[in-house]
Amino acid sequence: MIWKKTIQEGDQRVLSPLVHNKQIYLPVPSSLTELSGLELKQNTGSLSGFGESSIHTPTKSRSQQSSHSISLHVSDNTNFGSSSSIAFPVLQRTAEEKILNSDRLSLERQKLTVCPIIDGEDNLRLLNFQHNFITRIQNISNLQHLVFLDLYDNLIEEISGLSTLRSLRVLLLGKNRIKKISNLENLKNLDVLDLHGNQITKIENISHLSELRVLNLARNLLTIVENLNGLDSLTELNLRHNQVSAIKDVDTLPCLQHLFLSFNNISSFEDILCLADSSSLSDITLDGNPIAQETWYKHTVLHHMMQLRQLDMKRITEEERRMASVAARKEEERKRESHRQALLKEKKRLTICNIARQWEIQQNQIALVASLNQDKDNEPCQINGSAAYVFPEESRSLDTILSSAVQGLSVLESHLVEVEGDTLSLYGAGALECLDRNWSAQTAGIIVTVSFMFIEFDEIVQVLAKLKIKFPNSVHLKFKETNLVTLQQFNALAQMHRLEQLTVDPQGNPVVSFALWKYYVLFRLNHFNLQKINGVKVTENDIVMAERLFGILAYVASSELPHYRKLSLFGESRAKQFHCLLEGKGKKSGTGSEESSDNGRNGSESTTRAMLNYTTKDFHMEKLEEIKERKTFCQTYVENLVKEAADINMKNESLQKLWPQMFIELVRDAVIEIRNKNSYMKLCLQRITDQKQ
Repeated sequence: MIWKKTIQEGDQRVLSPLVHNKQIYLPVPSSLTELSGLELKQNTGSLSGFGESSIHTPTKSRSQQSSHSISLHVSDNTNFGSSSSIAFPVLQRTAEEKILNSDRLSLERQKLTVCPIIDGEDNLRLLNFQHNFITRIQNISNLQHLVFLDLYDNLIEEISGLSTLRSLRVLLLGKNRIKKISNLENLKNLDVLDLHGNQITKIENISHLSELRVLNLARNLLTIVENLNGLDSLTELNLRHNQVSAIKDVDTLPCLQHLFLSFNNISSFEDILCLADSSSLSDITLDGNPIAQETWYKHTVLHHMMQLRQLDMKRITEEERRMASVAARKEEERKRESHRQALLKEKKRLTICNIARQWEIQQNQIALVASLNQDKDNEPCQINGSAAYVFPEESRSLDTILSSAVQGLSVLESHLVEVEGDTLSLYGAGALECLDRNWSAQTAGIIVTVSFMFIEFDEIVQVLAKLKIKFPNSVHLKFKETNLVTLQQFNALAQMHRLEQLTVDPQGNPVVSFALWKYYVLFRLNHFNLQKINGVKVTENDIVMAERLFGILAYVASSELPHYRKLSLFGESRAKQFHCLLEGKGKKSGTGSEESSDNGRNGSESTTRAMLNYTTKDFHMEKLEEIKERKTFCQTYVENLVKEAADINMKNESLQKLWPQMFIELVRDAVIEIRNKNSYMKLCLQRITDQKQ
């Protein structure tokens, strides 16, 4: 083959001659008729998952030539001549070389920057341009019988110039600069397409390649695998060393057997879930992905892809399948439980939000009603710390506004009862009804802390007696958004059986803003020997200070109450003790204080402190109603007595006036009757006889 220099005006590029007698080898099937069933894995440049390289043409000696490698002798008889119409080199071969290798030609490593014009090669079927500097595919449109085209390792930026090559079966464009898959519309018979090592960001324009069996897109810039519909013959897909994070449409490939996804960004099984629906897939690689670092990776993949024979280039055994099935089942149960817990947690959050909204509406309604009752002049009023102005028309529609707000809330539970560890949490007033349930002894026994949220303290007071019976080991009470407003309310906690800790959250409990509230709690609940208040440990100094501040209060309270009222506050044993105190028994110096301290140490409430009790608003209203009814009854009874006495007096006065005349008439009638003695006696006898009859 002879090279001739072709120099165009203004173009100083020179095509270097091939080395004399150089042997060039191209791995191809022994017979071109075998291309219909091409198996490239038999060659060193296979497109299998073992590598991403294109089909190479390694140098061999003549003694190494086999049925898959033929020799093309390049002599000085072949020359590149100039073309008068196009500024491209022209390749011409001798008749002898055409006879020896009429259907194949290799121009590997010739430092070509353009594709030369190849004349008189109508029967050429294999063409190799590997390892050159070609930037554009051109001058091969006349090779309409071409079935194998190798342009590996060039500088091509766009797929073009192939529209007339309708017989092309193998197209190797690996290691170029291609950014987009395009211009393959007429290559419907394509069997192998190698585009590895380019800059492709999207799979597109290949759905018409229904005969394509091997597609190599390794070492590109792909992030999503999609647009694979129509590749009905595809058996091998290589996507190694990309940036793939999600896969679509792979389950629509009916013949896909080998899928290589090593070294991508797949992080969860959900990203490749469609692979589980592929019945033909038998070999897959996922090593080098974040998902492969997970402990459940292999078990999950094998469980969902029972048809696999190899995973990450390792054959799968039946024992591995069995273990994977067991592990995947456990993982599924764990995920199901985790999902259930997440749903419960979200439902709990929504329920608590709903309870909080209802509580806020309720508090706003109470504040508005109180403000309207106190201020009839439409002055600004405070609602939960924010200023609001109430107009006459607004006050008339207050109930309507609040009702609309309540109806706008999500349809969720209005209360929540939760047992978590040793803590019982009650949200909303309706949760107090849970104390009437039949709690198991085991559950009731482990409850140490009881937390109240979004419940009026007065409603809590009514169930404290049940609380100490249902949960005998409860020693810690928590209050949040319970309207603890006055120190007097803490008196109600004295009826608890035991109490070691008390937590009052500042949110929704204004009493915490009082500087001395902790000391009052220590004083009033001295018999409990509280250990902590709001998480802070109680010291001896705190107890002494509480006694100094509020000690006189108990004495004043007990001295002001009448005896009958005091006795009504005590039980039988405490009443006897109180009688002893009144009678002066044991009234020695210091007896009172010693008894008080002994009571505190023994866990029983002191007599004087018991006078400090708390009456709820509802109970107070009931008492007022009862007193009012008694007052009305007494008033009516006294009025009736007075009226009856007045009637008797009037009758007496009338009798005094009429008595003299009545007496005279009585005497007169008697004298007249006994005037005739015999007649009178008969009359008397007759009366006696009549009475007997």
